[in-house]
Amino acid sequence: MAERVQSATSGSGTRQLHRSVGFYGLMFVSLGSIIGSGWLLGALKAAKVAGPASLLSWILTAVIMATLALVHAELGAAYPMAGGTARFPALAYGVLGGFAGGWVAWLQAVALAPVEVEASLQYLDNITWVKQHLNLLHSGGSETLTASGFAWATVLMLVFTVINLVGVKLLSESNTATVIWKVAVPVLTVVVLLSLRFHPGNFSAGGGFAPSGAHGVFAALPVGVVFALQGFEQAVQLGGESRNPQKDISRAIITAMVIGTIVYLLLEIAFIGALDPASIVKNWDNPITQGSFGPYATLATLAGAGWLAYILYADAFVSPAGTGLLYLGTSSRISYAMGKERALPKQLGKLSVRGVPVWSIVLSFVVGEIMFLPFPSWQDLVEVITSATALMYAFAPVSMIALRKRDPERARPYRAPAGNVLAPAGFAAANLIIYWTGFDTTWKIMVAIVVGFVLFLIARATTKPADRLPVDWKAVAWVPVWLAGMVLIDWLGRYGDTGELKALPEWWDLLAVIVFSLVIFYWAVSLAVSGDKVRAAIERETEELVPERI
Repeated sequence: MAERVQSATSGSGTRQLHRSVGFYGLMFVSLGSIIGSGWLLGALKAAKVAGPASLLSWILTAVIMATLALVHAELGAAYPMAGGTARFPALAYGVLGGFAGGWVAWLQAVALAPVEVEASLQYLDNITWVKQHLNLLHSGGSETLTASGFAWATVLMLVFTVINLVGVKLLSESNTATVIWKVAVPVLTVVVLLSLRFHPGNFSAGGGFAPSGAHGVFAALPVGVVFALQGFEQAVQLGGESRNPQKDISRAIITAMVIGTIVYLLLEIAFIGALDPASIVKNWDNPITQGSFGPYATLATLAGAGWLAYILYADAFVSPAGTGLLYLGTSSRISYAMGKERALPKQLGKLSVRGVPVWSIVLSFVVGEIMFLPFPSWQDLVEVITSATALMYAFAPVSMIALRKRDPERARPYRAPAGNVLAPAGFAAANLIIYWTGFDTTWKIMVAIVVGFVLFLIARATTKPADRLPVDWKAVAWVPVWLAGMVLIDWLGRYGDTGELKALPEWWDLLAVIVFSLVIFYWAVSLAVSGDKVRAAIERETEELVPERI
């Protein structure tokens, strides 16, 4: 049913975001972000690290993500603003706190669109005709784009940009059809593989159910499992454009998480069961010997379902491209939020007559184009994005409890169950993901955060004093201590490829992360700005928080 288009201008003459997205639009936005290129490679990457115990990796990740999703559901329903992951810490910790949370959120979001586009092109390059006529990738296994590949990638990014510039309603509607396809193909793959090619003995082959023990289960999370299940927060990012955010955001997040978790678990079971038993007799180092960039297509062919392989190659383009479309839109909402808070140039916080953040969308396109330069491949970037995502998620639990204490009178249409337990558990879980990613990835993210802080200072220096929001330095004192502490623990820890001392004994390292997380969590909650400052910040956002009347 067509939705009425609302005015992009308030009664005061201030342009506002269109509130035109309903429950299904929000749910499909989150689900479309969860099911991207990760489903095509997540099972393979996890199995190589953990063997059949990769099933536990998916379950553990689902529990962690569900914990964080419930926190985001409460915040999104209570404070429905565009770019919510940047706005929640801004309410609780001031402009610098908002920038810190928003910057890491923007880093992962703005990188995901080009990474998904590159994944689409890499899959297409497996087709003989495409390889011969389009010449998308350099030979020799570098997986970097040729001039032709860069041109096709730019075309895709331009299409994403145009759709986002037209408005969020078109973004939501175009995504809905794509997501139906993206869910149907994995489900079809599961049904075909389970019915035609399933070897129960594979779940105890190659060293048993858990050939690498608990270490393997944890190490599998950052190589693609967390990356695959992330994205539930996209409904929050579009909170400022939801018709009924208090009712729909929480339901959309939870529904998308449940569907995504079930699909990924079934995919892992089908993948392991469909493997050739001869390939995993000794170990899980190379469970599939051909078509490793499209493992399900290879397994479908071996199962005698060549027709499914063609569908999978088509989906290998559609799924990543659909997710890239979403992330170009949501990354622009985050930079829009930071522009509104004057943490970045104010032009990023301006809207067009159609009610879309034009300059923020253009920025996402430009940065996305830069990402296509010969940086590491999809596989290498997954861990970097995973670490940035965990950092982004970690700001939500502290913000939720701080805002409960500082803004207790606010209506919370959805209230996270056992919030005083759920929130610190969610913060600790996010830090565990950062730890499992390893020092060699964590330090790179910290360098990017320092670069962001420099940009913040430049933005303030070039903004008129009257337009600057005051910085509450005390409120964010916990942030550098937290980040430095995580780098130190990662350096002393046992995960990653290079740089770790492995000085912390197994299991004791996890205890160290949890204890450190709890200390930082309660300290951070105590440092939040006063209730008066929270209410003043909310007052600045009143027009956006109150949905327009149709």
